[in-house]
Amino acid sequence: MKIHSSLCLLATGLAFGLMSACLAPAQAASKWQWPLVPHRVNRAFDPPAKPWLPGHRGVDLAAHSGQTVYSAGNGFVTYAGTLAGRGVVVIQHGSLRTTYEPIAATVTVGEFVLAGDVIGHLSPGLSHCFLTSGTSCLHWGLRRGFTYLNPLMLVGGDVRLLPLP
Repeated sequence: MKIHSSLCLLATGLAFGLMSACLAPAQAASKWQWPLVPHRVNRAFDPPAKPWLPGHRGVDLAAHSGQTVYSAGNGFVTYAGTLAGRGVVVIQHGSLRTTYEPIAATVTVGEFVLAGDVIGHLSPGLSHCFLTSGTSCLHWGLRRGFTYLNPLMLVGGDVRLLPLP
């Protein structure tokens, strides 16, 4: 196990392909969790009809400033910083990637987190919910490659399947 841990630490500085190989068997099968406790969906996933059109590429979870934000699953932190004026954390879970914003990160790039680990706290007044309704929210996103997915499918939330055209 000590050799395995050393290889994982080395892999954090290398390409993601090596990082995903470092997930121990018990850690690879993550049990997904909500990033907020309690959780309430403020705005649902509403993907655009075409990738370049406007849409809501994630879900907004009702929250309050300073609320603790948790990792939804096991993975490596690939980004923890400011993007477009808001704090963002990105976690790679094998072929999936979750995003959390606006957040004041308490994790660093390369860190391995487990589902339920604290990754930061909701930043005050910086969410797009605050701009439209005066309330705070966590925008939680999910991607596989360049495809946006509904993060609620990770936690068994309300997912509606639409027929193929």
